[in-house]
Amino acid sequence: MASGAGTRSESVLFVHGLWMTGVEGLLLRQRLERAGYATHNFAYSSHQATLEEVLSGLETTLRALPSPVHLVGHSLGGLMLLRLFELRPEQPPGRVVLLGSPAGGSVAARHVARWTLGPSVLGHLALREIVERKPVKWTLPRELGVLAGSTSLGLGRLVADLPEPNDGAVAVEETRVEGATEHLVLPVSHSGMLVSGEVAERVANFLAEGRFGG
Repeated sequence: MASGAGTRSESVLFVHGLWMTGVEGLLLRQRLERAGYATHNFAYSSHQATLEEVLSGLETTLRALPSPVHLVGHSLGGLMLLRLFELRPEQPPGRVVLLGSPAGGSVAARHVARWTLGPSVLGHLALREIVERKPVKWTLPRELGVLAGSTSLGLGRLVADLPEPNDGAVAVEETRVEGATEHLVLPVSHSGMLVSGEVAERVANFLAEGRFGG
């Protein structure tokens, strides 16, 4: 499931969000490669896969990569990482970064779920991990960085009255994880954070030092 190349022993595995494939994270991965990381993309069917299939695939991919393996998850991808460490905490060493992940659930997703075809549009994973999600607490010793956006530009604004500030899909307050090492808000949108040079720089800082930096 993983693909990519780099120049150092530290790997970064990117986990994409709902309805995505990982291609949208290519520019972020390229920037992390220029920072010296060997980047890889974990592709999964966010609409059809079960949680068990995703976690098993993640675990297999992680154990096939040189250690340490850092993890970067966008949106639903970040929730998959939280689930992985909740249910299978004994993973190779590395830091974790969540990008725009609705760790406390999503107002926008709950609105879509109420539509007649909403559950079909969202799929099983999103219904379970976003719509029905309850706030989580990070208790593991490895560093967890959470990055949220405050530029309200996205489809989420068309389906729900999102709490302010938000990134157009996920509210800042929905991204908070109790126990996280650091929580950072930048002026980017939900999709825009993947092409932002500043986001890439802050992610690289966190992977290297356990802090987003200034």
